[in-house]
Amino acid sequence: MTKLGIIGCGDVAFRSYFPVLEQLGDAQVVACFDTVADRARRAAARFPGAEAYTAYEEFLAHPGLDAVINLTPAPLHAQVTEAALRAGKHVLSEKPIASKVEDAQALIELAREQGLLLLAAPAVMATPRFKWVKRLLASGRIGSPTLAVAQMATMGPASWREYTGDPTVFYSATVGPVVDIGVYALHAVTGLLGPARRVQAMGGIAIPERKVLTGPHAGKKIQVEANDHVLIHLDFGHSRFAQVLASFAVPNSKAPAIELHCTGGTLSLDITRWYEGYGSIDVYLEDGSELGVEGWINGLYPPLPDEGPTFSLIGYGPAHFVRCLAGKEEPILTAEHATHVLEIMNKIGDSIRQGRALDLDTSF
Repeated sequence: MTKLGIIGCGDVAFRSYFPVLEQLGDAQVVACFDTVADRARRAAARFPGAEAYTAYEEFLAHPGLDAVINLTPAPLHAQVTEAALRAGKHVLSEKPIASKVEDAQALIELAREQGLLLLAAPAVMATPRFKWVKRLLASGRIGSPTLAVAQMATMGPASWREYTGDPTVFYSATVGPVVDIGVYALHAVTGLLGPARRVQAMGGIAIPERKVLTGPHAGKKIQVEANDHVLIHLDFGHSRFAQVLASFAVPNSKAPAIELHCTGGTLSLDITRWYEGYGSIDVYLEDGSELGVEGWINGLYPPLPDEGPTFSLIGYGPAHFVRCLAGKEEPILTAEHATHVLEIMNKIGDSIRQGRALDLDTSF
């Protein structure tokens, strides 16, 4: 039984992580840390026997603590994860793994030296849906992938009526739509097509001020510091490409979350069901014969492996982490993949500023 600690007990912890952790038979949450004592206490109260901490060093010294899940704000991920690794804890980090590629690579080396598991969200490729897509591509049933088109576009957390935290940080220069939601699409397209070779992007701030719609911060005005429209092109080599829109300036859209075009068919994932880890897929099969027996298979659900309850896309992160620690799965959400996506995200900003395509150096 893995003894888990939670670092950061905010909105995402209560809405997305705790309901999953309460169902996992191979793990027990024994410690919860937050700088706000009330949040730490409310979190610990959900797990029998768990202790609440507001001092990080004391939290890491909790007796028997094996592994931690880092749910702190994005700018803190690297330093929080480093301290946990140095304390001998396995780590699952929310995205992004770090702010700089060099920091992410240092974390990978530290985990390797310590003999510890380091995984990073988002959990796209660990979901039953994307595992099935990978198997489908490997089978050759719909040919070889040539183009992925993805869109992660909303008005951002200030307009998310279910969000209960302060959304200001999401519009800051260190976060923005690429880091917050575009990262899902970037993990998906690289998870399916492999490491990208070049990136080119355009972006700007379309709506410079936001007002929080609901929750305890309703009415608060936020100045937007990060580009809220970002259009991204990726070159994977061998005439394989991807285009991704990451935006906090789109009121709504009926465009799919992602479409993958292959030489013998197309896969389409509905944006309204994107966060379902076991969601359906629309599949178009092309018939190369004169008979033309081809068309869409809509709402296809992949076979579900017998691996316990189904979760949201985000929920498959901690589920996969715990199964890896229990020796039941091989790591999919590797730190190397997360570092490659981090390099893409950082060079997106560089490409926008420089107005040109940039080569990518990392792989996974």
